Amino acid sequence: MDLFSTIFTFILSAILILFLLFSLFILKIYSNKSITNREYAPVKGTVFDRIFYYKNLYDYQTELARKHPTFRLLAPAQSKIFTTDVRNIEHILKTNFQKYSIGQYSQDICRDLFGEGIFAVNGDKWRKQRKLASFEFSARVLRDFSCSVFRTNAGKLVRAVSLFSVTREVFDMQEILLKFTLDSLFKVGFGVELNCLEGTNREGGVFMKAFDESNALVHWRYVDPLWKLKRFFNIGFEASLKKNIKVLDDFVYNLIMKKRNLLAVQQDCNEKEDILSRFLMESKKDPEEMNDKYLRDIILNFMIAGKDTTASTLSWFFYMLCKNPLIQEKIAQEVRQVIDVHMDQDNIDGFIENITEAALDQMHYLHAALTETLRLYPAVPVDGRCAETDDILPDGYKLKKGDGMIYMAYAMGRMSYIWGEDAEDFMPERWLKNGIFQPESPFKFIAFHAGPRICLGKDFAFRQMKIASIALLHFFRFKLADDTRNVTYRTMFILHIDGGLPLLAIPRTHNI
Repeated sequence: MDLFSTIFTFILSAILILFLLFSLFILKIYSNKSITNREYAPVKGTVFDRIFYYKNLYDYQTELARKHPTFRLLAPAQSKIFTTDVRNIEHILKTNFQKYSIGQYSQDICRDLFGEGIFAVNGDKWRKQRKLASFEFSARVLRDFSCSVFRTNAGKLVRAVSLFSVTREVFDMQEILLKFTLDSLFKVGFGVELNCLEGTNREGGVFMKAFDESNALVHWRYVDPLWKLKRFFNIGFEASLKKNIKVLDDFVYNLIMKKRNLLAVQQDCNEKEDILSRFLMESKKDPEEMNDKYLRDIILNFMIAGKDTTASTLSWFFYMLCKNPLIQEKIAQEVRQVIDVHMDQDNIDGFIENITEAALDQMHYLHAALTETLRLYPAVPVDGRCAETDDILPDGYKLKKGDGMIYMAYAMGRMSYIWGEDAEDFMPERWLKNGIFQPESPFKFIAFHAGPRICLGKDFAFRQMKIASIALLHFFRFKLADDTRNVTYRTMFILHIDGGLPLLAIPRTHNI
């Protein structure tokens, strides 16, 4: 009986301690938050809401934004302010740029994967990487090289899809597009033939799987209050993340070593085409700072910017074309009008060689359809900054130092007060005037970020997406394998389609 009493007392004490700790945690969430003060954005829950609504998080945020363009979710430290107000976004990303940073909270979460790459740093570190990257991305040799790579891999993409088309077999378009963008990214970025599309590089497949899983696991940290404790004990998701990051590090460091050795042999060649070679040449000026760790961080930041964003956008694009077959045919018609290939229309390589820079510039309807896809399905559905000082937003709401300021690109695309009553309709025509593409303010169309941190790879992304789309739509019509399936997203940094995109590809009249 004494033993039973001791055990019962111990359990009761443990429950009481846990209850007190939980009560203190809740008290910290609600204390000193000016909850009833109308000078601050209305409170619409706590950060726990992000756990409860995790699977459909961006739709949950959209519903809140319909009634409250700016609202708060309370956190243990400072508040998380969410906004779809275009004025607020211009304020934090441009007008008051110096008052907002990545924030220590996000840096801690992302450091294991992104290190001190351009997406995870502020201040001088960011400015140095931005200046160097801007210079490299503007190089003509890199643009010409990337176009050549995109066309070559678009040919491989058409051949990969044709294998399913001939047998009328269902295939996962998203998976194929991820392989296509990964092959292109590695060739342009690192001068390496990964050959994921052709299935001849097992190591590349392992790398891609580890990268995708690391992406999802790091994003989970935003809703898991115990992630640091799990990382310390190396348990649960954190143990999986550690293993995946080791796979990434081993692959990337080996890549850097091989490229360094290759450049040592090719010292007589000064005009380097791929990005890693160009960065390695630049690192000779400052080998102490631009060491292998620095290059590793650049590579993985380049990966998140170039692989998943383009593949996910193209996946949503083909999904929308399947849902809107008339738009799909309008783009195919534009391809036929712009690219005059009577002699080569049935030849994959011959056709793709005719996808010139001049042709890409004339594809206004295709550009509008891709942009409309990004409006509704932005590759980065939410992003944000941290207030480094107290501030007042253009909509009148106050911020406290340390508050997270989050703008919701996914929700913005669905707001009638931004895009009109047809905001939720897929309508490429909204981007055209007399058949010519007309851009919107980057603070209204925020898919490529805005202000000093606006995406340097925007033109690269559109070039790759256009070449792939032109090639595929010239040779195939696409249909959903199952019209009744509810297609939705997977909640992570990049807006992937959850469970892939099963399609059927129907050959057009050309012989492939």
